[in-house]
Amino acid sequence: MLPAGIPSCKRMFDLLLAALGLVILSPVLLLVGILVRMYHGSPVIFTQKRPGFKGTPFYIYKFRTMTDARDENGNLLPDVERLTRLGRFLRASSLDELPELFNVLRGEMSIVGPRPLLMQYLERYNSEQARRHDTLPGITGWAQVNGRNALTWEDKFRLDVWYVDHWSLWLDIKIIFLTVWKVFKREGISQPGHATAEEFMGSSQ
Repeated sequence: MLPAGIPSCKRMFDLLLAALGLVILSPVLLLVGILVRMYHGSPVIFTQKRPGFKGTPFYIYKFRTMTDARDENGNLLPDVERLTRLGRFLRASSLDELPELFNVLRGEMSIVGPRPLLMQYLERYNSEQARRHDTLPGITGWAQVNGRNALTWEDKFRLDVWYVDHWSLWLDIKIIFLTVWKVFKREGISQPGHATAEEFMGSSQ
């Protein structure tokens, strides 16, 4: 069911692109799945609870980019140490995000929208930052084409809220084309010393 407040044209656009994407990219999905199984083991798909529209939890689907390597005490090693060469390639090319097309079909995500982050961040947002959840989370978004993980958290959230306030179908189309360009340029993939970005602990304001 379409959440109240989400334009029906956006949902139709998402369904069309997600269905076409899954058909056209099915050989790529199969190949990546085989490689992940070979180099990272099972399961091939990484699932994690994330906040969706209005903070409602859902499980996101992604290809695994890390191993389950542990230290002598059985604790998982830091993300940056478990991220493999294959995992770095999948993240740089955004191929790890392809299973999220199933989240789009299920109505849990959109092609374009603020990225779904971690559940614990919900209580750390200020009232303005929390408005990023006033639309469906996306596979790509305005913040992703304007710096991605090279941005500060505050700048990311400011761009997310700007998108919520200025959404249009043409803006979504623009972001999709910019995303393709950014993937080829491989900009802002991670922050130094982190697999992606440092944890958001809340804004000082």
